Amino acid sequence: MRVLKRATIAVATAGMASGLLLAAASGASAQNNPPNPFISNFTVTQGPSTVPDNGDVNPYGVAVVPSSHGALHQGDVLVSNFNNSSNAQGTGTTIVQDSGGTVTKFAQISAADVPACTGGVGLTTALVVLRSGWVIVGSLPTSDGTSATAQAGCLIVLDSSGNVQETFSGHGINGPWDMTALDGGSLADLFVTNVLNGTVAAGGGVVNGGTVLRLHLVIRGGSPPRLAAVTKIGSGFAERTDPAALVVGPTGVGLGADGTLYVADTVNSRIAAIPDAVRRFGSAGDGTTINQGGALKGPLGLAIAPGGDILTVNSINGKIVETTPSGKQAAVATLDNTVVQGAPNGNGTLFGLAVAPGGAGVYFVDDGSNQLNFFG
Repeated sequence: MRVLKRATIAVATAGMASGLLLAAASGASAQNNPPNPFISNFTVTQGPSTVPDNGDVNPYGVAVVPSSHGALHQGDVLVSNFNNSSNAQGTGTTIVQDSGGTVTKFAQISAADVPACTGGVGLTTALVVLRSGWVIVGSLPTSDGTSATAQAGCLIVLDSSGNVQETFSGHGINGPWDMTALDGGSLADLFVTNVLNGTVAAGGGVVNGGTVLRLHLVIRGGSPPRLAAVTKIGSGFAERTDPAALVVGPTGVGLGADGTLYVADTVNSRIAAIPDAVRRFGSAGDGTTINQGGALKGPLGLAIAPGGDILTVNSINGKIVETTPSGKQAAVATLDNTVVQGAPNGNGTLFGLAVAPGGAGVYFVDDGSNQLNFFG
C-alpha cells in the first residue's frame, strides 16, 4: 500500500471538508434550534427479521444506501450481524439488505475472503455505504465467542454486489467497533472507534486505550478505495471486556456540520466531542464532555439528527436520548422495554441506528428480537 505524503492529504482533505461541511451547515441552517426535539411524537414500528439463511443473529450495524449501484438501491438499509447461528459473538459473517420490508442477504464473508484480516470475520457496528457504491464494514472476530479469543480484525471493503475487494488492517485498526464517514465522492474520510488496545490483557478491568482513527480514502473510477493516510484523532477512551457484550468501549460516532465528531463513550455514559475532526493531525485525547449521566446509560449507537442534535441509544435500558450540541438532554423515549434473558427494559438490545432519508425518522436494530425497526 502506498501512503501519500501528509501535505498532499492535508490539502485534499481540507478542500473536501470545507465544501461538504459548509453544504451540511447550509442544509441544516433552516432547522437549527427546532421548536421541538427531533424525536418528539415518534412511535416504534416493528420491522422485518434480520436473520439470513445461514442463521446469523445479533444485528449491530445499520447504514442507509445513499445512491443506487449494482445490487444497492437508494434508500435501502444494510444491517451487519455480529453472531453466528450458535449465538457466538464475533463470528457473524453476513450483511442483509432491507428493501421496503423485504430482506435479502447482501453479502456473506468468509475468512478465506479476507486473509489480511487478523482473526477472521465477526462483523461489528462499523458499517457505512459510500455514494460511489462501496460498502465498508468492521470486523472484530473471535474463534469461540469469548473476549479471550478476540483479535484485531480489520475493515472490509465490498463492491455494490457484495463481493469483497479489499481489506484495511494494521495502522492502529484494532477491534473496529463503529464508524461514520464524510463522503466527498472521489475522496472520503472514515472515522472509526477501536476497542481492543490492551482490553483483552486487562481481563475485565477498565483500561484507557480506546481510540478514534480517521482514515482518508481516495476513490478513482471503478477501483476500490485506496487508503492514503491514517490519523489518530482520539485516544484514552475507557474500555473493558464483558461476558455479555464481548467488549465495552467507545462506540457510535457522528460528524456535526461544524466538523466536530461526537463519540458515544459507553463505559462512562457520556457523549464526548472531538473538535476539528476532519482537519486535525493529532489526538484530542478522550475529547470534551458534552453530557454525562442522566438519561445516558451506556450509550452505543450514535447519529446526528437533521437539526444537529445528537441521537444515542442506550445499552442498559432500551432508550434513545436526544442531546443538543450544547449539552442539554432534550428528549428521551423507549425503543424496547422487553425482558431479554432475565434483564428488563431492553437491556443490551440496541446497537446501530441511522437517520432515515429526508429525516423521516430513525432506523434501529433490536438484537433481542433480531429485527430492523423504525422510529418515526
